[in-house]
Amino acid sequence: MKEKTITRRDFLRVTAGTAMAATLGSGILGEARAETTAKVVLIRNAEVLGPQDRVQEEILHSMLDEAVKSLLGTDKPMEAWKKLFKSSDVVGIKSNEWQKLPTPKELEAAIKRRLLDVGVAGKNIDIDDRGVLNNPIFLNATALVNVRPLRTHHWAGVGTCLKNYIQFVPNRPDYHEEGCSPLGKIWTYPIVKGKTRLNILSVLTPQFYGRGANFFDKRYVWPYKGLILGTDPVAVDAIGAHLLQAKRVAFFGEDKALDVPPIHIMVADKEYHLGVSDLRRIQLVKLGWMEEVLI
Repeated sequence: MKEKTITRRDFLRVTAGTAMAATLGSGILGEARAETTAKVVLIRNAEVLGPQDRVQEEILHSMLDEAVKSLLGTDKPMEAWKKLFKSSDVVGIKSNEWQKLPTPKELEAAIKRRLLDVGVAGKNIDIDDRGVLNNPIFLNATALVNVRPLRTHHWAGVGTCLKNYIQFVPNRPDYHEEGCSPLGKIWTYPIVKGKTRLNILSVLTPQFYGRGANFFDKRYVWPYKGLILGTDPVAVDAIGAHLLQAKRVAFFGEDKALDVPPIHIMVADKEYHLGVSDLRRIQLVKLGWMEEVLI
């Protein structure tokens, strides 16, 4: 099946009356507000995955540098990274270790490598997921990098950057109600508030459809070979949700419903004021390989 590119206009048309329209509500379908915008970078490379989808580390590192340069508006990688981090920072890289689709180790390594290049001491950098509440680096962090794979999720609709911080609270089930709509509240707690310098969704091999807790099926994972990143977690997640929906439309011929609509993205914008959920107010910069980009 040849997959067509779905534009934002198509997205608004297709989602009218669907769960995704309800998900982002006035954030997408309401009057656009010109005063607040966000920038998100999507970069892809056809060669980043080798045989058996093995990540090509140097290509991935180059993709990360190019995306960060574009995001920060600079010509040199280190100039861009130094706009985000200082040598005096204590940096926690909040990863995701879900065994069926974890954050690629090569991506974690590329981030850490650049932090070291900025001058952050190795002793002041750590990578963790489920142990963050007992990790001294995260407890004392001045800066965070939020990185995880993009996938569908039983409780939140989609597993994206906002959802990735649920490990920062001990009572995680309390944040599962109403499609995980309280997730944004976690971002207001002192352990993370104002510390996240960069949000990265790995879309090397995202999962675009699933039903049920811990669902994983290789039929619904595809080699998109990209990264989505930005400083605004809501905007990054809105673009990620848009991509998964576009893939479902291309694959099934319709937007097959998820277990729940990802309303937490809109709530993070409207109630917690963490960023921009309106696609029309997100500047999406697309770099690299454009075949079947979908969005």
